[in-house]
Amino acid sequence: MTAVKSFFDDTSLFRRIYIIDLFCCMISFVQVLGYVMLPFLFIWGLRLVYFNQRRYNTFFKMRFGIWIGAFMAFSLLAILFNFTLTALISVMMFLHVFICFFIFYGMHTEPDFNFKKELYFLATFIIIATMILNSIGFFCLLFGVHFEWNFEDLYWIRYPLYENRFTGVFFNPNLLGFVSTVGIVCCHIIHKDGLVDEIGKPKFNRVLMAASGTTNVFALILCDSNAAFVLALGYVLLYVIYMFFDVKRRMSVSKWIAKILTVILVCALIAGSSMVFRTVFKAGFAVVNAKTNALVDVIFHDEEIINEIEEEEEDNSEATFEHENKNLDSGRFKMWKESVGLFKISPIIGISNGNIVFYSGEYLNGALKYNYNNNDLHNGFLTILVSTGLIGGLLFGTFGFRIAKHSFQHLYWQEKSWRSEAYPCLFAFLGAYLVYACFEKALLYDISFMVMWFWLFMGYISCYVVKLEPDLESQYLFNRKRLTRTML
Repeated sequence: MTAVKSFFDDTSLFRRIYIIDLFCCMISFVQVLGYVMLPFLFIWGLRLVYFNQRRYNTFFKMRFGIWIGAFMAFSLLAILFNFTLTALISVMMFLHVFICFFIFYGMHTEPDFNFKKELYFLATFIIIATMILNSIGFFCLLFGVHFEWNFEDLYWIRYPLYENRFTGVFFNPNLLGFVSTVGIVCCHIIHKDGLVDEIGKPKFNRVLMAASGTTNVFALILCDSNAAFVLALGYVLLYVIYMFFDVKRRMSVSKWIAKILTVILVCALIAGSSMVFRTVFKAGFAVVNAKTNALVDVIFHDEEIINEIEEEEEDNSEATFEHENKNLDSGRFKMWKESVGLFKISPIIGISNGNIVFYSGEYLNGALKYNYNNNDLHNGFLTILVSTGLIGGLLFGTFGFRIAKHSFQHLYWQEKSWRSEAYPCLFAFLGAYLVYACFEKALLYDISFMVMWFWLFMGYISCYVVKLEPDLESQYLFNRKRLTRTML
C-alpha cells in the first residue's frame, strides 16, 4: 500500500507518463489507447495539484505566482459570466491550466528535485522514439507500403502520406513536424556535457544521436509543415544569437555595431540557405521515392504483395511532398477574422475557451466547427485573448514578460558561459515556440503534446531561475510572510 501511495505521489513520474501518453496520442495506430489513458492521467494530475499545494505550498512558493493566480481568477470569472451548454469544456480547460501551471511550470517548488534527471529521461525517450518511428515511416514510403482508413470522418489513418506530405506513423504532418523539431532539440540538449556530467549519466551513443537527428531533419522537411519549419529555424537562429553574446564583455560602440551586423548577416545566410536546401531536398527525395517505388512494383508485381493492404492506393511515384492546398495560410486568416468578432462579444473578461466554437455558430459566421481542423483559432495568443479578454490577456502577458526578463537576464548578463548546459537550449526553444504559437493551436488551451512540452520546458527554465535567485525566498511583500517577492 505504501508503494502504491508513493507511486501516485511522485510528481516527476506523472510528468514522464503524461508526456509519453500525449506523445502516443499523436501516433495513428496507438492513438486510441493513448486517449483512453488520458482521462485517468488527467485525474491523477488534478490530485497532485491539490496534494502538492498541501505538502509544498506550491502557489505561495511559485515564481510570479501572483500573476498566475490573478489570471486563473479572471479565467474563472469568464466561465461564470458566460455559462452555456459548453461550460463543461471551459471547466475542463480551466482544470487543464492548473496542471500546466502547478505540475509542469511549478516543478521548481518541489524541494530537492533534480530536474536534469527528468529532462535527460524525456529527451532520451524522444530521441529513440522519433528515430524508430521515422525510420519505419521512411521504409514504408520508399518501398510502397501505403494504408488509408476512415471511420465516418471521425477518425482516419493516412500512412505514410497525407495529402501529398510525409506523415509517417503520425496522425498529421504538422504533428510530425513539431515532434521532429523537438527530437532535434533533444539531440542538442543531450549533447551538452554539463547535463550528463552533473547527473552522472554516460554520454549518449553518438551514432544513435546522429541517426535520430538525421531522420528528424528529413521528416521535418518532407512533412512540409511551415509552422514547424519556422519553429526549427527560430531555434537555430536564437541559439546562434546566444553564441555571439553568451558572455558579458565590455566592448566599444563600434565593436558592438560590427557584432550585431555580423549576427544579422549570419542569421540571414542560415535562413536563406535552409529554405533553399528544403526545396532542393524535397525535389531530390521525390525522385528517389519514385525510383524505389517503381523498382518495388517491378519486383513484386506478380505476387501483388504490396497492394494487398490497399484498397484505393494513390500513386506514390507522384509524391512531391508539397502542400496540395496552395493557400499559404491554410484557412487561418478566416479563423483570425472570426476571432475579431468573438473578441467584440466580451472584450474585457472574454467568452471562456469552451464558447469559442459555440459563439462562432451562434452569433457570427460559423467559421469554427467541432472538428479536428476548425475547433481552434490556430493562434495561441488570440485564443487566450478571446477566452479571457483584455484583463486575462494582460495578466498572462505580464507573467510571460516577467519570466522572460529573468531568464534572459541570467542567460546574458553573467561572467561565465552556459554553453555546456541545457539552459540556452531551453531558452531558444521557448523563444521560437512563441513565434510558432502564432500559427498553431498551442500555448495553453489544448490538451496536447505540443502544449505540455512547452510547459515542461517552462518548468525546467524556471528551475534555473530559482537556482540563480535563491535570496528572493527570504524577501517578503507587505512585511507578511505569506506573500514572498518570488510571487511578484
